[in-house]
Amino acid sequence: MIACMKKILVLVICIYWSGILTAQTSDDQFRMPLKAVLIEIEQRYDIKMQYGEDMVKDKWVNYARWRYRPDAETTLTNILSPLDMAVNKTGDKRYKLKYFEYHRLTPEEGKARLNYLSSLYNNAQQWELRKDSLKKCMWEALQLSPLPPAPPGKPIIVNKRTMNGYTIENIAFEVLPGVYIAGSLYRPLKAKSKIPVVLCPDGHWAQHRYRADCQIRCATLARMGCMAISYDLFAWGESLLQFKTEDHRRALAMTIQALGTIRILDYILTLKEADSSRVAISGGSGGGSHTMLITALDSRIKLSVPVVMLSSYHSGGCPCESGMPIHLCGGGTANPEIAAMAAPRPQLIISDGKDWTDHVPQTEFPYLQKMYAYYGKVDQVENVHLPEEGHDFGINKRQPLYLFIAKHFKLDIASQLDPTGKVDESKVTIEPEAAMFVFGAKGENLPANAIKGFDQLQMLFNNLRK
Repeated sequence: MIACMKKILVLVICIYWSGILTAQTSDDQFRMPLKAVLIEIEQRYDIKMQYGEDMVKDKWVNYARWRYRPDAETTLTNILSPLDMAVNKTGDKRYKLKYFEYHRLTPEEGKARLNYLSSLYNNAQQWELRKDSLKKCMWEALQLSPLPPAPPGKPIIVNKRTMNGYTIENIAFEVLPGVYIAGSLYRPLKAKSKIPVVLCPDGHWAQHRYRADCQIRCATLARMGCMAISYDLFAWGESLLQFKTEDHRRALAMTIQALGTIRILDYILTLKEADSSRVAISGGSGGGSHTMLITALDSRIKLSVPVVMLSSYHSGGCPCESGMPIHLCGGGTANPEIAAMAAPRPQLIISDGKDWTDHVPQTEFPYLQKMYAYYGKVDQVENVHLPEEGHDFGINKRQPLYLFIAKHFKLDIASQLDPTGKVDESKVTIEPEAAMFVFGAKGENLPANAIKGFDQLQMLFNNLRK
């Protein structure tokens, strides 16, 4: 019965539109509503299209039928490209309508772009000139040249806990007047001398810094002898006390997150136990994009480990990764070139076979090896590729991170290894989210000067830039 009603509906729509189309000429550019075009394409090529009504409402296609070709996919490309739309193939003769992803190319296009970028320099001197130009442009693209003045005062630190071999403190930083970023600061229980610092920005995984694998990673780094800090994305975690979830998808999110990491590092390096010669950053997914960006911008970073993010054909679809025009610098750049700005500092690329990092061993890593070779430091860049794994920060991604940091920061971690030679994570305590809040269970301890809403943030930021 339902199938019959659907057929009747399609027939009625087609009859309705056919009456309109018979009068079409070049005077009206053979114009058709997008929805009518998609229905006709479904019938013509025997395919099924999935889309929401809001995606096709009030959209029209000029010279629609002139764009048809013998196959469905070429036809769909011709129809949708002028509308900044495309399709994903979801099954046999099944397609899902989507908005064009400016940040994503095909692997072949990504490789071609990387080959082009590689042709712009042939030695360290040429590369240094381009790197300096890119760095200057990226600061300007982020609207952080010059940096806005830092608010006075110290971070808010509450609820210190002592665990097995490490401590945790809840900490919040005032990034701009009335704008706070909350985090979790992990330290070794007994530090006899200066210790390395590891910044741990994260991606868009559920629970963010509260989730188990993030706690395990930071606590294990602390047990190894590092000071590790994880912190909220803009408009995630406790930042939601000030902003809405949708504010994370504003371009300014990228700027606030970059500024937040700089402010956090400014403070951490004032601590007497922090070793400024051993500062690392490692994040996964969107945190991997952030890892590459901050390493490119800030020479205080001495080691970087971007996880499941490096790709020549995907620049990160969230505005917090590509909302500001950093990828337009230098006539156009890409994440592998941004990652190359770390050279000759140690860098470990962790990739897998089931996301956009699937081509790293064949495409992106050889490019990075070439860039490090300019400095005679090919041994400083490594790749751990996990072809059977997907997009996460699981144990097989964390283990090489631990060992890479231990090797380059000369940590004695023999006591932290289990009988199989892996770093032991079993002594970490997984805390509930509430234990990690800086501002209380309901935000009752949020400072009185905290701004509320994106409009206030935009106004504040604009005033500080004058």
